[in-house]
Amino acid sequence: MTPAEKGQHYAKIFRKAGVYLGKGNIARAVAVLKEGETLATGLGDLTMARRFADEALRASREPDASG
Repeated sequence: MTPAEKGQHYAKIFRKAGVYLGKGNIARAVAVLKEGETLATGLGDLTMARRFADEALRASREPDASG
């Protein structure tokens, strides 16, 4: 996978997580971000894996929109 392809794939994952966050589906957004972390780790991209992990943690700490 070229760096450009990795970047496109990562961006798609972040956008997908953003859609779930926008809809208030925190659990699904966190799951998508963890999938991104797993992908990045598998590709040896530890910087991006850390970013996905940080975003998953941040999203899981967000207050529930219903409450």
